[in-house]
Amino acid sequence: DGLMLGICNGFQALVKLGLVPYGDIVDATPDAPTLTFNTIGRHQSRLVRTRVASSLSPWLSACTPGDTYTVAISHGEGRFVANDDVLAKLIAGGQIATQYVDANGTPSMDLDVNPNGSVAAIEGITSPDGRVFGKMGHVERRGDGLYANVPGEKFMPIFESGVAYFA
Repeated sequence: DGLMLGICNGFQALVKLGLVPYGDIVDATPDAPTLTFNTIGRHQSRLVRTRVASSLSPWLSACTPGDTYTVAISHGEGRFVANDDVLAKLIAGGQIATQYVDANGTPSMDLDVNPNGSVAAIEGITSPDGRVFGKMGHVERRGDGLYANVPGEKFMPIFESGVAYFA
């Protein structure tokens, strides 16, 4: 009945264990999704725009699909890759939680928008029941007065949503 959240390296651990997308610890197979080196072959550290794509997860209960947030990223191995079958299951199950988007809120493979080249512009995914959520963007790296000159909403209420789940 609990929740689990993995951000950046935590997301990598959740994927390697299988907790996302499968919802259970499973042995890795050649067909299993993974997080690997960014397409450009180097570390990225900057602000990006993400969009909530699904309301499946309790972690996103205070968000609405379509909401966009400006979040910090800092990783060299953040590119989510999955084969077509896994990707189709993620889409059908509403497990693609968040995506990298352009200024219009449209998911994109453009490296100016999708800093690591993740398939389907995926920034975060969930387990089938939504209780396990993994994402690359550091929503915790924000505070009053930070990024004052950067447009966009910086406060993504995932921690508040997690607390509300148990209230």
